[in-house]
Amino acid sequence: MRKIDIPLTVESKGQKNQQSHRGKSFGYQVLGFGAGGGAVPFITATGGTITETGDYKIHTFTGPGTFCVSTLSPLGPENAVDWQVVAGGGGGGTAYGGGGGAGGYRESPGTATGSYTASPIAGGAAVTVTKSAYPITVGGGGGGHPNCGGPTGSGWGCKGTDSVFSSYTSSGGGGGGGSNQGPSAPTYQNGGSAGGGSNTPGACGPGGTGNTPPVSPAQGFPGGSGGGTAPWHGTGGGGGATAAGTNGGGTNVGNGGNGATTCISASPVVKGGGGGGGAYSLHYGSGGTGGGGYGPITPGTTGNGGTNTGGGGAGGAYGEACVGSGNGGGGVVILRYKFQ
Repeated sequence: MRKIDIPLTVESKGQKNQQSHRGKSFGYQVLGFGAGGGAVPFITATGGTITETGDYKIHTFTGPGTFCVSTLSPLGPENAVDWQVVAGGGGGGTAYGGGGGAGGYRESPGTATGSYTASPIAGGAAVTVTKSAYPITVGGGGGGHPNCGGPTGSGWGCKGTDSVFSSYTSSGGGGGGGSNQGPSAPTYQNGGSAGGGSNTPGACGPGGTGNTPPVSPAQGFPGGSGGGTAPWHGTGGGGGATAAGTNGGGTNVGNGGNGATTCISASPVVKGGGGGGGAYSLHYGSGGTGGGGYGPITPGTTGNGGTNTGGGGAGGAYGEACVGSGNGGGGVVILRYKFQ
């Protein structure tokens, strides 16, 4: 606050005399942030890979890290952080193998930081942060067989692992089923999105249940079931973020469910696609949009879920045990807030 003297006017015999009387009549001018008092601070934070779009900063974590907040705004609404949390996708099964399910997909609505276009399954709320260190967990993709599972050439894929920010957890995608494992062996796995069912010759395998554990809105969808008779043994596709994997049957092989599109990083990006199933004689289903793996499988390429998309791995076709099935893609955590 700055003190301002107000001149006192004295009128005598047609003459005006101005005298300054300090302390008798004075006023004050209040200086705000817009009049030289300093700019209002915003969030200052570190962690991950930092980019900017307009007045907003975006922190992208493709592996474990820490979102460390050191400065806050005195205006409460400016301390809101929008988020996207995608878990690792499940691996595909082999020898009539079901596709791996996508990693669980969760996202805030996007209205807190610039009203960007969030995915159609966005829910929850932006996180109002404090001056704290927020641990970030980014889930890895589950391995396709033979990294885990049953007998050589007929194993089911591994489940992906969870991703976490604050109170929000997305579950790893379920692994796809593998055939010839006997009645007591699992033929699929539940998860954020579920793995597709395999097809033991002469029998049908169900797909797994998505959105496990359940949250609202749902973080993923079920896997398709296997079906059909020899020699095709069509298998189910893995579930995706916005759609279930399709069923296999007859000469059909199940496709992976599609993922979700968001603009949290400015440009539209699709994540959370389910992996396509595999069947007899190197026949495959297509992967879901958003990183779902598909065949024919070449090690390190198309069979795997997309990098940091949470996509499910492709199921392996019969006769391809030496190659196995696709691995699930790793997850990602993205945070967005206003910085100016």
